[in-house]
Amino acid sequence: MKTRYSFGGDEHIFVEVDEEMSLEAFFKSLSITNAVRESRIRGVTEICPANASYQIKFDPDQISPDDLLAELKGLESAADKTEAVLQTRIIEVPVFYNDPWTHETLMRFRERHQDPDSTDLEYAARINGFESVDAFIAAHSGAPWFVTMVGFVAGLPFMFQMVDRARQIEVPKYLRPRTDTPKLTVGYGGCFACIYSVRGAGGYQMFGITPMPIFDPKQEISYLRDFMVFFKPGDIVKFKPIDRAAYDHDVAEVEAGRFAPLVREFTFSLDEFHADIDGYNAKIAEALHGN
Repeated sequence: MKTRYSFGGDEHIFVEVDEEMSLEAFFKSLSITNAVRESRIRGVTEICPANASYQIKFDPDQISPDDLLAELKGLESAADKTEAVLQTRIIEVPVFYNDPWTHETLMRFRERHQDPDSTDLEYAARINGFESVDAFIAAHSGAPWFVTMVGFVAGLPFMFQMVDRARQIEVPKYLRPRTDTPKLTVGYGGCFACIYSVRGAGGYQMFGITPMPIFDPKQEISYLRDFMVFFKPGDIVKFKPIDRAAYDHDVAEVEAGRFAPLVREFTFSLDEFHADIDGYNAKIAEALHGN
């Protein structure tokens, strides 16, 4: 990986860790931004980690651009020598795949889609070589995902699946964006999954919907009272397929204030993951359910 630094006006440094998305690039970006936060570098006012890059906002009256650049390069050098280990959370996210709400929405926008004669799930399954939608859903929900970035829309997580590159699902965005996407839609674009935190425009393929709120600006939902955004970079997500009855039950639990996401603390090692991807993912599943 070759890091590229560039200045954005007088108050920003943008750092591209790698041109390709990979878990290595994500880990390096996350490690450096965590180190920037822990170092409390004078003049740094905002830290924005992304999938394989990050951006730092600073006050040039407190630190010169060249001095901050030197600080970041020093932290990069230290990150290269550090074992990629992360204290994080595993989170189970229930998903009602092929639900009626995203189905109704995608049917309204078929003229903007690559394959107007199929649904988003059917299209994704076909171009990725799966025999059926059920087989595609099994692959989509079978392995965990890393939250690599939160943003674009408040609270929206971008997620990268924890499988080898040969098994990466890839699906292009719509040819033209929709003007509507249901809140809490589980979407897909390129190699990234996302959950739409609010209703609005969007271009990602729509696979299903979750009953689990992930953004609450009023902070009325029990598990969002401390902070309105649920996800943070480094979280590990495991999708759990559910049916309509389970979806309706969870929605009622949310409305009654009783719903609580299944969350477990976890120490993730990138080296151990690469040594046995499927075995390590099984370990993550065991840690989630306590087996």
